[in-house]
Formats: sequence, structure tokens, C-alpha cells
Amino acid sequence: MKIFLFFPILFVTSINSLAQISIRHQTATPKIADSTDISYYSKNNWYRAGGITVGFNIGLWAFDRYIKKGDYAYISLNSMRRNFKKGFIWDNDNLETNMFAHPYHGNLHFNAGRANGLNYWESGGLALAGSAMWEMFMENEYPSTNDIIATPIGGMAIGEVFFRTSDLILDDRRTGSSRFGLEFASFLISPMRGLTRIMSGDAWKKRATSGKQFGVPDVSVEVSMGVRGLEFEDPVIDKGLGFATNINVEYGDRFEAETNKPYDHFTFRANINGQGSQPILSQLNIIGRLYSAELINNSKDFLSIGVFQHFDYYDSDTISEVSSRVPYKISTPASFGVGLIHKSKRSSNWEFTSFAHLNGILLGATLSDHYILDDRNYNLASGFGWKLGSSLAYKDIFSISLTDEGYRMFTWKGYPQNINWETINEKTLNAQGDHSQAILHVACLRMDLKLKNRFYLTGIGYSYTRDTNYKYFENVFSSTVESRLMLTYKF
Repeated sequence: MKIFLFFPILFVTSINSLAQISIRHQTATPKIADSTDISYYSKNNWYRAGGITVGFNIGLWAFDRYIKKGDYAYISLNSMRRNFKKGFIWDNDNLETNMFAHPYHGNLHFNAGRANGLNYWESGGLALAGSAMWEMFMENEYPSTNDIIATPIGGMAIGEVFFRTSDLILDDRRTGSSRFGLEFASFLISPMRGLTRIMSGDAWKKRATSGKQFGVPDVSVEVSMGVRGLEFEDPVIDKGLGFATNINVEYGDRFEAETNKPYDHFTFRANINGQGSQPILSQLNIIGRLYSAELINNSKDFLSIGVFQHFDYYDSDTISEVSSRVPYKISTPASFGVGLIHKSKRSSNWEFTSFAHLNGILLGATLSDHYILDDRNYNLASGFGWKLGSSLAYKDIFSISLTDEGYRMFTWKGYPQNINWETINEKTLNAQGDHSQAILHVACLRMDLKLKNRFYLTGIGYSYTRDTNYKYFENVFSSTVESRLMLTYKF
């Protein structure tokens, strides 16, 4: 699937992003949703949701075919029959397309459902149907196995974050230019919701209540700007320096005891770069809570267990011509698992929190040293992963946090050892990548020191390591260190 229709992701992430924030400042006083708003906007309209999904796919195909004139968009009945006859294969698009653009496409299908009263799971089904329609009918290339996984599942994670973010902005009580500005901002974040509101007339209809389906949740937002440095050992040291913006958002109460509503609590973290050849979006992490239950809640400790959805994306490119090597590529657009969240109540001035997650990875990606075909330089994989973290904060003055993410990736469908790359057609080769298994680590140390009011001095250090065991090649170990010195504002 080729996606080149992007809405301003930088604008979106500047409004909401997140990891568990050590020192939280509420953006607004929480308020429960009005029952009138819930009832008004919860009416299911499957026909309109399905029509918008089908119409969007056709419109995107028409753009690719008649404006972009992409080779893949010249479809026919013969290409459709061939797709059904051949079935699904692993494709060779680049990491940004497969692991971010396709989930973003899935988010549009997903929000066509959410905007028309469908719940989280029903909208996920619509995203799957929209992805299947595209794969089978809207391209003349064979349908993609990784796309039919990443598009709907990754789209559910991105989609619910964007849907709830757009809900924070809308206010049906407003009129005039103020109302137009809010509706326009919401449209940029969740285009399918904006389109639905235009079709129904809700985009300009004045009501006695705000229309917020989730009320005013407990939300914390922080934006950091500063310098980012990369150092890659290969075995020579390759260094680079540039500008970066971090955006972190925490939505909902992570210590809420009982909940079964998906994404009542989620974290979102993004890193936007202005550094040479590095990708503009180098990092995107979402953890959405699907269900939780209380285990301990007394005067000393709180402990809950939950089921979580994870979306992780780390991308980099060559730093310079010193090594001409890519430091790292990691992605898990389809990952679910169980997790524990703990909080110590033993001190009034100090706050200690920790978490632990164990996840199954249905689809992931890791950098390859040998599989370089068309736009791909990574292996598709599946496996499992874990996330461990803790933070210590003194009032709102100082905090230190440490996290470790680990991924165990297995690429089980490789290619023949004696393959002739000069004669291979990248559009028909059906391989996940190199026969291999990889252990990946992303460790992070962060410190925040209050300067004045809501301004903080932030220091962040990352360590990326990869240990890949190949079936046909020598094993490879690589290490990259990243540092960020930033000024943070907590909204």
C-alpha cells in the first residue's frame, strides 16, 4: 500500500503526546461527561461509517491513479482476480510507510467508525475491513501480509488517541470564529470525525452542552525543545548534532482502580527532529490501557494489573559519511500484553512510581545488515517484549526516571541462501527478511529540574543496542547513544 496523503502530524503531536510523566500538571480541572452528550453522540450509524470508509479508499486510489499516476494504482478486474489467486505476501516498502503511514491510514478507517457511534472494538473491525478492501482491490500489487496487520491494529492505537484528543477541543456551545477555529483544529487531528460532523451538521449546530463524549479528563502535556546528539559505534564513532522537540502527554488517571473502557488512560510520546538526514519523526510510543483491576490499595501502596496495547516506533538514518551505516530501526505496530502499575504512598513529599509490562508482538521490525531490497533495510518479525520503569519525584521540583524496553524478534520466513539478488523482483519476493533473531534494548534515563513556574531543565539519555543472530551470516552487535538537553514547559 502506498500512502502519501498525510495530515499535519506535527500539529497533531504538538497537542497531545505522552509517556508516564513524573511531575504532572493538569491542563484543566477534570469533569465527567454530560449524559446528554454521551447519548447524542453514541448513536450507531454503520451505513455512514462504512460509506465514508469506502469513499475514502476510492478517493485515495483516484488521487494515486490520476494525480500521482503511481504504477500500483492502475487496477483492473484482472489485477483483482490475481490478488485473490496469489494471496498475501510480505512487502518491501520502507519503515516509515509500513510502520507509520499504514497505521495512520488505519486510523482514518477507525475514526470513521468512532465518529459514527461505533465503540473501540467495532471501529477496529471497520479498520480491518477498510484495509482488506485496499489490499485486495485498490492496488495491482499482491496484497501485503504486514499491511493487513499493521494498518488496522496500529490504526486502533493511533486512532483512539487522535479521537480522544479531538474531543478535548470541540465545544458545541461556541459560535462564530471561535467555533470555526475549534472545528478546524479538530478536523486536522481527526479528519473522519470532522467530515462526519460536516455531513451531519454538528460542525455548526449550537447546543446547550459542550458535546465532549469524555468530559474533561485528567490530562498532562509537556513540550521540550533543545539539542539532540547521536553517537554510533560501528566500530568507528559516528556523531551528529541537531535540534529536537519532545512531546509527552498523559491522558487519564494511571492509578484509577477499576476500568474496562479502552484508552481511558493512555500515554503518548513523540520526538520531532531537525537534524540533518535524520527522519522528522524519529520516535512515537503509545501505551493504551484496555482493562485494569486493583490488586492493592492501602495507606502504603497502590498496585493494579491491566491489559495494554502498545505501539512503538524508533527510526534513524545515517548520521554522516563516517560510517554510512544506519544506527537503529525498531517498530512494533501490533503488540498487546499485561502490565503492573505501582505507587508508593509512604511519603508526602517524595513520590515513587514504577511499572512493568510483558507483551506479545504480532508484528515488529528490526534493522537488517543484509536485507536491502527496494526501499527496505529491515526485517519483519514477531516475538515478545518487555518494558520496565520507575521514577522518583520530590514535590514538583525534581524528578529522575529510568526505563528499559526490550524486544525479542524472530524472522522466521527468510529467503534461500543462494538467492540471486540481481534477478529478484522486489514486488513478488515473499520474505520477512533474513533468517535471524534479534535482541533489542532501548534504555532511557531522564532528569527534570524546576527552573521557574512551569519551566524545567531536562536532560535525557538513550542507549540503543541490537544483537542479531543470523542463520547465513556472522552475528552483529551494534550500539548507539543519544543525548538530549532541553527546556521543558508543562502545560
